[in-house]
Amino acid sequence: MTMRPEARTGKEPHARAHATLVISGDSVEPEYWTRYFGVTPSSVRTKGQCYRYPSGKISTRPATTGYWAFGSKTAIRSDQLAPHLACLTETLALPRVDLRERLQAQGAEVALWCFWINDTGDRVPDVPDEIRAMMDAIGGTIEIDEYQ
Repeated sequence: MTMRPEARTGKEPHARAHATLVISGDSVEPEYWTRYFGVTPSSVRTKGQCYRYPSGKISTRPATTGYWAFGSKTAIRSDQLAPHLACLTETLALPRVDLRERLQAQGAEVALWCFWINDTGDRVPDVPDEIRAMMDAIGGTIEIDEYQ
């Protein structure tokens, strides 16, 4: 079946990579991190309050922890991690000298979530050494969420 051009949905296929910086913890105040970074987050949750799912639906249960996340998914179209990681470091002005101290003050954990589709079985996610060093310096983790 051939689709006529005017009948196309206009949706692009999902990129096979994206990255999200996540700050989480019982005392995490999303508004604080929004002010600190000066950006609108991709997702937030305040412990004890209901929150909005990406679909727009409101949760029926309150969040069990505080959560602030900023991701590259809607800003960057690339199947490689490097442009997504560059988006995060540039937009959030990373690394920041005081970030580790601020995370510790809120008892927060920080993680870099890297979404990676390896549908061909031969794709290797590449996280540059400077990103690894930055995450180590702030006491964070890098998590590769790989799908085949």
